[in-house]
Amino acid sequence: MSAVAWQRLEGALLALAALALAGAVAPGWPLWLWPLLLLAPDLAMIGYLAGPRIGAALYNAAHLYAGGLVLALIGLLAGLPALIAGGAIWMAHVGADRALGYGLKEASGFQDTHLGRIGRG
Repeated sequence: MSAVAWQRLEGALLALAALALAGAVAPGWPLWLWPLLLLAPDLAMIGYLAGPRIGAALYNAAHLYAGGLVLALIGLLAGLPALIAGGAIWMAHVGADRALGYGLKEASGFQDTHLGRIGRG
């Protein structure tokens, strides 16, 4: 299996585990809220209005596992399940993106990612 395939598999597994964690700590959240939160990191694409370099930087900042992990850890330390769930959902989004081949963006354009060009493989 190629390195890209391994990263895609890792993303899928992390997305599933993160969703399970979020569901365990926030079982009473309304169903309509889940898709909104899952898509929230993609709001960073607005940065592309300022050009590909700024767009890639903002998109990449919002699409690191570290952001969700830090939010979840703050929630754990503060005893705030909503932050744990929010961080887990953030990580689930990043994992799902990786699984689907949407990697971190290159400044050359939105289609160019660390997993290859979107639309191939």
